[in-house]
Amino acid sequence: MPSRTHITIPQARRIALAAQGFHEGRPAGATRRHVRRVLQRSHLLQIDSVNVLVRAHYMPLFSRLGAYDRGLLETTAYHRKKREAFEYWGHEASLIRLDLHPLFRWRMERAARGEGTYGGLARFGREKRAFIEQVRREIEARGPIGAGELSIGGKGQGSWWGWSDGKRALEWLFWAGHVTTATRRGFERLYDLPERVLPSDILTMPTPSTEEAQRELLRLSIRALGIASERCLRDYFRLEAQDAKARIPELVEAGDLLPATVEGWGPVYLDPQAKIPRRVEARALVSPFDPIVWERTRTERLFDFRYRIEIYTPAEKREFGYYCLPFVLGERIVARVDLKADRASGNLIVHSIHPESSVPPEEIAPALGDELRLMAEWLNLGSITAPKAWRKGLEV
Repeated sequence: MPSRTHITIPQARRIALAAQGFHEGRPAGATRRHVRRVLQRSHLLQIDSVNVLVRAHYMPLFSRLGAYDRGLLETTAYHRKKREAFEYWGHEASLIRLDLHPLFRWRMERAARGEGTYGGLARFGREKRAFIEQVRREIEARGPIGAGELSIGGKGQGSWWGWSDGKRALEWLFWAGHVTTATRRGFERLYDLPERVLPSDILTMPTPSTEEAQRELLRLSIRALGIASERCLRDYFRLEAQDAKARIPELVEAGDLLPATVEGWGPVYLDPQAKIPRRVEARALVSPFDPIVWERTRTERLFDFRYRIEIYTPAEKREFGYYCLPFVLGERIVARVDLKADRASGNLIVHSIHPESSVPPEEIAPALGDELRLMAEWLNLGSITAPKAWRKGLEV
């Protein structure tokens, strides 16, 4: 076993921020090339249904690029000829770099065998094979279509998780790789066959063994994280614990992961190509679904910032607010900001701002005001409403 390199917390923080591109200045005008660069660095963008501010997959690009044209991501994700990403289960539902498709085929094959993380869906797949095949044939005949357009399967009960049998069949087919997302209508997924959506040169790429695919996903994880514990590494692409535990020693032996220690964190792994900038001068509001804060224990260790999203917490029990975004300033997370885009009034509402106890509000306000104005411009919101105590400092 190689000896462990000691990394200080400030160094680890800079490594993590640089791995996600926060050490670089924002471009004067973002292009598809800049969008591609972010995706090349993070490998995927998490998708989430919450739209209180903006859909989750748009935010990491804003955090790194500033007020970019959201149509650039639409082209990257769904344009028939210019597509550079596909939807699948990466870190939860995700837009994933198109060239990484072969690395997820083992997960699709496990799903097709009725194995994997989603037990209820796996059971449905085992019990409803004939029905699922009917749905697949309908997609073949009529796709791309949404779940509500199926001629079989009925309607679901209740809201988000009250899926109909038709929707369950589509999601099983999606999980098993038999259908994919052609595009979205609003936020509704439209399903079609992979061979009608994804480029043939992607579908004909060789399929690596399960072991090699998992090793490569872990290599990609450490590049995107810079420094990470075993838990963080497997969390990035949601690898199961037993798979990660088998692969990590192999990567250490090959020199793809460097054992390291960080005070207060314990044994971790370092990217052999990690950059340690002398300093990072970031300024970014980041989504709860941004890779920099995905694994909450890592966020605590690196930034001394305990972060929990309170969307599913009853209103009377919330400590900070419904949709709080961490605010990164320099090399620290200095505050959390509860935001809402009120599209009807054209207003960016700042419900509350909670600075960290170690950072005076007057150090935060000018940079946060700049970021809020940039966000309002990006979201085509004409005004900003902020708490009275902060208005003068924010200049809103």
